[in-house]
Amino acid sequence: MDPKKPLCLPSLLLPLLTLLLPQADTRSFVVDRDHDRFLLDGVPFRYVSGSLHYFRVPRVLWADRLFKMRMSGLNAIQFYVPWNYHEPEPGVYNFNGSRDLIAFLNEATIADLLVILRPGPYICAEWEMGGLPSWLLRKPSIHLRTSDPDFLAAVDSWFKVLLPKIYPWLYHNGGNIISIQVENEYGSYRACDFSYMRHLAGLFRALLGDKILLFTTDGPEGLKCGSLKGLYTTVDFGPADNMTKIFALQRKYEPRGPLVNSEYYTGWLDYWGQNHSTRSIPSVTQGLKNMLKLGASVNMYMFHGGTNFGYWNGADEKGHFLPITTSYDYDAPISEAGDPTPKLFALRNVISQFQEIPLGPLPPPSPKMMLGPLTLHMDGNLLNFLYFLCPQGPIHSILPMTFEAVKQDHGFMLYRTYLTRNIFEPTQFWVPNNGVHDRGYVMVDGVFQGVLERNMKYKLFLTGKVGAKLDVLLENMGRLSFGSNHSDFKGLLEPPILGQRILTQWLMFPLKVDKLVKWWFPLQLLKRSRPQTPSGPTFYSTTFKILDSGGDTFLFLPGWTKGQVWINGFNLGRYWTKWGPQQTLYVPRPLLLPRGALNKITLLELENVPSQPQIQFLDSPILNSTSHKTYIYSLSADTQSASEPMELSGH
Repeated sequence: MDPKKPLCLPSLLLPLLTLLLPQADTRSFVVDRDHDRFLLDGVPFRYVSGSLHYFRVPRVLWADRLFKMRMSGLNAIQFYVPWNYHEPEPGVYNFNGSRDLIAFLNEATIADLLVILRPGPYICAEWEMGGLPSWLLRKPSIHLRTSDPDFLAAVDSWFKVLLPKIYPWLYHNGGNIISIQVENEYGSYRACDFSYMRHLAGLFRALLGDKILLFTTDGPEGLKCGSLKGLYTTVDFGPADNMTKIFALQRKYEPRGPLVNSEYYTGWLDYWGQNHSTRSIPSVTQGLKNMLKLGASVNMYMFHGGTNFGYWNGADEKGHFLPITTSYDYDAPISEAGDPTPKLFALRNVISQFQEIPLGPLPPPSPKMMLGPLTLHMDGNLLNFLYFLCPQGPIHSILPMTFEAVKQDHGFMLYRTYLTRNIFEPTQFWVPNNGVHDRGYVMVDGVFQGVLERNMKYKLFLTGKVGAKLDVLLENMGRLSFGSNHSDFKGLLEPPILGQRILTQWLMFPLKVDKLVKWWFPLQLLKRSRPQTPSGPTFYSTTFKILDSGGDTFLFLPGWTKGQVWINGFNLGRYWTKWGPQQTLYVPRPLLLPRGALNKITLLELENVPSQPQIQFLDSPILNSTSHKTYIYSLSADTQSASEPMELSGH
């Protein structure tokens, strides 16, 4: 007879652990319409939340930002999921690195923060095309954010990938997602397609089930077209708005249930060429206090803004095209560099009057670094690198094609044709119907002639001999994220006209600028003699060392005009020193190599270079061009924090 097998200790402990652990089926987040409140696990609950966008913060800094939000007294965070960040091509998905949505949800769990998720498909967020992928525009007749079958097919395909990923993270399944927003301020779009909204609601229910709370968010003007029966209606407004009036409008759509402000504005976004936006601390804190007194649940937009790295900024259209700055500081309670501000401490004090906040101090501001000035050296005009920027060669077309038609999502494309006759007298060169989207840098035989700009500058005067190369470098400044029902195609939307003649026979070079900066320049494959004088779009670079562990810093480009910056191959974003208001670009410490390693900075200056091509790293930002201050530049003091490699894959 075989001896009895000994009892396995794990099998004995499993029933006990099962009893001790919270059960998913006992977890719930619901609307209590009888008492105008939420219930979390059957207990009255009100969230005081803040917005943070994982796609605007390097992955290695997620935990830091979330911890500071929790220590501020928040019990939830709210964030969007940008479709175009995760599906760069139809059927190609990226959830790695800084795009690892599940890792971010896990970081929020560690920080003890519940999640209010806003997966779109449209998100606005002042993000490129409001989060919609630009490849949708490869079908030029598509009607975005409607029940157009082409649009719905793409949406369905995307959500059948995304929503199953988040299903295990729903609160009743043991996760931290308590509610999910359907679309985003749809009433402001004015398409008012209820079939589209009903389709989305049905899709969410089919993939996520009936237990998760689904809701909509709209401003007071958008409630009529943005709300839908079966989805909980919430509103958004800022400190200057009439709280009583707007909550009364919410009550027309939700007679019973909690009052909810899903976007309470702690600050505002910035546009290139306009002043830096701020909201005063007294107005923001008093508005929050008034809402909390009513028992409302509130999400503060933004609590930490972050940065539009690379080409990811969006744009508005308010009479004319308004691209959004690289900085998304937003005058938020946590600054772009992740530091607590006086606004944060004032808001924390208000929150503490209504609910318990975690014990302990907030972390101090991160160490900052100053360095420079550093002199940059010319690598060469952009046209010199055309073969490396477009190794597959140009596309030929009788008339110019858009970015979307040649599958160029972001950045730059060069349009080239040749003059077919002599132009001895200055002759008008222009693009009809405001057809430059968004800026065109014009060159004749490599000599810079000037800029054509959407809504701003419509014509130049050119001369040239027969056979001369006419180049127009087109810059996509970010697709519309709000304010238009029209698809925002990029490039030359109409054939240019020189004098009375339409120019034809175009070569289009979709440029892979980021690949050139990241791979070709470091390998120094080009051994060209540097031109003596730059003309138009030109690359500059230099290397530098940080002798200690470094710190966060802010890149200042005095005298430079407009362009793009890379540090160690990472696309930091756009600068536009001449226009402002933003004068510095935030450089997170993990991006820099410390302790004597060689760092490389590359600039693509699109227009004019200062007489002294220098840059500096400051220890504080300049976000308003009206700010003036005297800076002393030196190597930074040593810092305590250890260096970590920055996750670059997300941008």
